Amino acid sequence: MTVADQENRPERGAPVARRTMLGMLGAGVAGVAAAPWLQRGWENFLGAASQADPTGLTGVLPNPGGFRYYSVVGSVPRKDERTYRLKVNGLVDRPRTYTLDDLRALPQQRIVRDVQCTDGWRVADTPFEGVPLSDLLDAAGVRPEGKAIHFTCFDGVYTESLTLAQARRPDMLVALKMQDKPVSHEHGGPVRLYAAPMYFYKSAKWLSGITVTDEVIPGYWEEYGYDVDGWLDGADRRGDAQAA
Repeated sequence: MTVADQENRPERGAPVARRTMLGMLGAGVAGVAAAPWLQRGWENFLGAASQADPTGLTGVLPNPGGFRYYSVVGSVPRKDERTYRLKVNGLVDRPRTYTLDDLRALPQQRIVRDVQCTDGWRVADTPFEGVPLSDLLDAAGVRPEGKAIHFTCFDGVYTESLTLAQARRPDMLVALKMQDKPVSHEHGGPVRLYAAPMYFYKSAKWLSGITVTDEVIPGYWEEYGYDVDGWLDGADRRGDAQAA
């Protein structure tokens, strides 16, 4: 993410004081030099802090070996079993709204791949588990004019897109678990997209809508210059490889 991206973010919530940020930076340096359990605690702290950080500075704090946290808004509402809904609509014959229990009741698939961000950080061998995106599309009955998928998120801002061919790959998941645990709020839970062969910005967090469209609608990051086709270097673009 560029500085320009951060400057263009919608500003919501209370600003983070410079002293607070310097304190967080110091704690982060201490954390990365300490035991793994301290690093995990630092990662959890970063996840919570990012939810109240409209500056984006938490995204540049050190967290080697772990995930970086980005949100394009100052805060994101939390969803759970009672409040979460996923709508599948657009150019389909059978639009439907899923609850968390509905999604959990569907056949699940597990994929283990490296996660890589355009900023250069990578987390190796990260398991994701959830419903194959193609299963939800098949259940909805995509009409012949459907060519692409537009994803919306319950933060109210973040969007993403895939072509229909990309969305039907076996390594595209509507993920309910990450690292063998329910996807946390900080990681985009309770439900997020996982586009395994692509850079991580394509794996939209806080997923709330899957809309079939007749053309690709560029997502949030694509509006800032990111590639609509965010393939990882060396990715199997034909999708011949099977999910693990």
